[in-house]
Amino acid sequence: MADIRSVLVEAVEKEASDVHINVGLRPILRINTELVNTEFPVITDNDAKDIVISLVGQERFEKLELRRDLDFSTSITDPDQRFRVNAHYQRDTIGISFRLISDRIPSVEELNLPEKMKDFADLPRGLVLVTGHTGAGKSTTLASTINLINSKYSKRIITIEDPIEYWLTNNKCMIEQREVGSDCPNFATGLRHVLRQDPDIIMVGEMRDLETTSFTLTAAETGHLVFSTLHTVNASQSIERVIDIYPANQQTQARTMLANALQAVVSQTLFRRVDQPGMVPGTEILLCTSAVRNCIRENRIYEIPNIIETSRRFGMHLMDNSIAELCVNGLIDREEAILRSNNRGKMEKLLRQTAK
Repeated sequence: MADIRSVLVEAVEKEASDVHINVGLRPILRINTELVNTEFPVITDNDAKDIVISLVGQERFEKLELRRDLDFSTSITDPDQRFRVNAHYQRDTIGISFRLISDRIPSVEELNLPEKMKDFADLPRGLVLVTGHTGAGKSTTLASTINLINSKYSKRIITIEDPIEYWLTNNKCMIEQREVGSDCPNFATGLRHVLRQDPDIIMVGEMRDLETTSFTLTAAETGHLVFSTLHTVNASQSIERVIDIYPANQQTQARTMLANALQAVVSQTLFRRVDQPGMVPGTEILLCTSAVRNCIRENRIYEIPNIIETSRRFGMHLMDNSIAELCVNGLIDREEAILRSNNRGKMEKLLRQTAK
């Protein structure tokens, strides 16, 4: 087995987004969404164990054996070549997934995100959710937003992440980054104490459970600006997910809390570019106007897509509008735009209208 460093170096050189290690296969890279085989030797069971031990040590490897999953981050030569890593068991053998993370945080413009995203850095308080499937670029979007705040304001920022992905450098802001598993045992514990640490802005890596969600909403309600993520595909589903985390007898209160605290929801997904190598995000943006807050309080979430559609003048838009714009501007393939839209018939019509 080639040294894992050699595999990761090749991934960096070929601009891969991910590296996958599975017993019985050669290391595999994901490059522009496609899985690509390498020429390295086939991974054995002992190889996989040795890789994890070399990265985390024997003590944390024993935690992997106990919990069957372990998240951590690693670097191969310097901070410019860092990876987010998940080691796990499948068919009683170890699998390892590496996600390449650059130390340089791209700007909103470099990420091809809507200009409206910059306004979130100026919010005085409340909750901003960035949502999407795994690998949709949520962490990069959050890092870009935090970095923008860091360049404009003198604030105290505390992040709770699992694991830390982008290393944030103090500029105008004072930044603390806490990693779940090493700096605090879990999100809920980190959040339980964060309000005693005098933050102005809090970034929660993911709202995973009731306790984390409850603390996150409380922090947003008590005058802090809070950013977090969810694994949901659009704004309406994101709101429903937050409310559904609560027991049935607490959901009315949860709707009220969310209506008061929520400022915006950004949902995103990545598309392969056709104009040049790389990826570009399709986005959906919901801003919490009084009409949106009323829908949340009164459990009329089904009306939110229509509000987004009729409020484009405020900077809102649906995912399909974003996809159509990317396609018309020649950034993504027309067939993929139609295939990944919410309504293929409407997308074809939208593409014809947008092209005029």
